[in-house]
Amino acid sequence: MARRQSLTPPLLPGYTYVRPLGSGGFADVFLFQQNMPRRLVAVKVLLSKVQDDASARALAAEADIMASLSSHPSILTVYEASVSSDGRPYIVMEYCPTSLTNRYRNEKIPVAEVLSIGVKIASAVEAAHRAGLLHRDIKPSNILVTSFGHPVLSDFGVASAVASGDTETIAMSPPWSAPELVEHRSTGTIATEVWALAATVYTLLAQRSPFDVAGPGRADENALKTRIAKAKYTPTGRPESPRELEGVLEGGMRRIPGDRYPTAAAFGQALQWVEQSLGLPVTPMEIPTDEWAQASAIAAPDDSPRGPTRSTVPVASQRLRRGSGTSSSAGTGTLRDAQANRVGKGVIIGALVGGVVLLGVVAGAVLSVLG
Repeated sequence: MARRQSLTPPLLPGYTYVRPLGSGGFADVFLFQQNMPRRLVAVKVLLSKVQDDASARALAAEADIMASLSSHPSILTVYEASVSSDGRPYIVMEYCPTSLTNRYRNEKIPVAEVLSIGVKIASAVEAAHRAGLLHRDIKPSNILVTSFGHPVLSDFGVASAVASGDTETIAMSPPWSAPELVEHRSTGTIATEVWALAATVYTLLAQRSPFDVAGPGRADENALKTRIAKAKYTPTGRPESPRELEGVLEGGMRRIPGDRYPTAAAFGQALQWVEQSLGLPVTPMEIPTDEWAQASAIAAPDDSPRGPTRSTVPVASQRLRRGSGTSSSAGTGTLRDAQANRVGKGVIIGALVGGVVLLGVVAGAVLSVLG
């Protein structure tokens, strides 16, 4: 299917148009040069004009979200947002020459670098969660690479739709979506973001998405969703990928949401553990303070403050029970260790979402320690 033509770039005072960068379903992105201070910037221009309050709120929500989070070193920086003279809303952002999609499709990214990228993006996702937001579309193409080679998480457009009041939006990039998303049992939770993180790291290692298959049925999206729903983990196939790393990825892509890592930070810490076990420098986790999270929290549509994001999927695990220590997965012990380190936070989250969840978390943690 032929891609649609990019729209004409807007006329923006103080900016000089250079060339188009890409087109998506809802926006075009152009390269501009900012005249003062002089620098290259990416300008995301929405296709629809601001014709009502809902459109204006959507633009403001995405700009506010990215501005509040862009102080994080692994989240794309936003400089400005407004409406052009022809009525199209736009956001001026940091220009990044490439995305990780270009890299993994054209080269084998070293395991050490994939681990480091995974830790940094997990930190970015944890920052968003602590500010009360889900990204909802984590995948390689939404991880850009700055001019200095640093990975940054971009495109909070779906998160902005939810922040502006559209609670029915489901972000669906099936190759990186959790079973409960592809089966429409959830619109997104911390657990689905952990899955997407693990699936993204897997893709960078394997040069394919986790449930992609070779052969004539490769493009069958329904078949892909069926494989995802079963969540049968297949190793990446990289000979230099250690068993510990395969185990961590399997732990992030378990079918039952409560069997995954409880937070993006816990997944990042598991990747750090793999770095340490391989004798590699441990990538720092860039986790924000509570004061930052409170200052960055986005207001809900009724202007009430948003608290830290909590998963709405029960976290009571059916996997972490007596006898789970016999699992053949090399990373099960790593997962148990990460969960044990997070018992305190898990109990607090359980208390907030309900007594049943609390009992499940405590039971899972006890069995994790005893097993």
